[in-house]
Amino acid sequence: MAELRPARLTWGDLVRVGAAGLRVRPARAVLSALGIAIGIATMVAVVGISSSSKAQLLAELDRLGTNLLRVTPGQSLFGEQTALPQTALAMVGAVGPVEVAGATGDTGTPVYRTDRINPQSTGGLTTRAASPELLRTLQTPVAKGVWLNEATDSLRAVVLGAVAAERLGVRAVGEQLWIGGRWWTVVGILAPSPLAPEVDRSALVGFDAAGTYLNFDGHPTTIYTRTDPAQVDAVRAVLPATASPESPEEVEVSRPSDALAARAAADSAFTGLLLGIGAVALLVGGVGVANTMVISVLERRREIGLRRSLGATRGQVRGQFLAESLLLSGLGGVAGAVLGAAVTVAYATWMDLPPTVPAWAPAGALTATLFVGTVAGLYPAMRAARMSPTLALSA
Repeated sequence: MAELRPARLTWGDLVRVGAAGLRVRPARAVLSALGIAIGIATMVAVVGISSSSKAQLLAELDRLGTNLLRVTPGQSLFGEQTALPQTALAMVGAVGPVEVAGATGDTGTPVYRTDRINPQSTGGLTTRAASPELLRTLQTPVAKGVWLNEATDSLRAVVLGAVAAERLGVRAVGEQLWIGGRWWTVVGILAPSPLAPEVDRSALVGFDAAGTYLNFDGHPTTIYTRTDPAQVDAVRAVLPATASPESPEEVEVSRPSDALAARAAADSAFTGLLLGIGAVALLVGGVGVANTMVISVLERRREIGLRRSLGATRGQVRGQFLAESLLLSGLGGVAGAVLGAAVTVAYATWMDLPPTVPAWAPAGALTATLFVGTVAGLYPAMRAARMSPTLALSA
């Protein structure tokens, strides 16, 4: 007598049988896959939006360069605020690898839209003296009008930072501002300056004009230098002694681009937190899939008993329900990956960011989906495989 062998199910057969099981109750399948889709979409969108923001930040760093150094006065041994010498800018500019240097000096004078405004309502804006080379050092473009020059250095001419112009409601050159009890004429408005946010919130005037009309003492508050990129560390080491030979320990030197790099690191940490939230959503979706599969097994006892009676092995029944679980999770994962990528592109377009979705994000999300589908379907599949054909048909 020939040996009886159970029929074999190919991978294609498993997919067709699993898909047939899902088509029986499509609404339940869609709702179960929706939980997976939400979790995957959250994870892909979080990674995509974070990567888009980081790409813009790195592009901004590449454009602005990392060779800008910032020199400011520190504190004395007794905790008192010190001041840079009036000759500090010239001495710093004389350092060999320094390509260009510019300075600002805080006059302590607020700026107002008109002379009718309450003196206490400063809006966080102040007037700073600025050297002619400041703009070239910061590489900040002029949005409207012109920058300060030797001709306007001693006149009541003012250039507004981007934030200052917005808060004061100044949209064109030629308008008048009230500074230090006198009217000043706006000759320029700057574009945003990412490496010098204090300039964005300032009204900038010439050093001579600040001394004449605002009682400015001429001591620079901040000196910016553009340095040979290969000599940044060496220049950074000698700047304190160069800016203030008598008290180098009272001088602080920093690199503004480090703040942008730190912000990128902080964004990465925040992304990790949001990914955790997405993982929780994916876990909840996995529980939903497991619940759906358990109910499906209970409702389809007669089908399972009939298949076992017709010769289906436990392994084939187990494979059928595992295939259903994987298909359910896979459909949710694919839909979630597409939705997450679409959200990333839409957000990046809205915020004027370069849309960036790392290839590993959807690939990793789909891998996680299949893992969740396997875990969620394992118990229901084993339960279905252990059913006795007789008991299943009598249920």
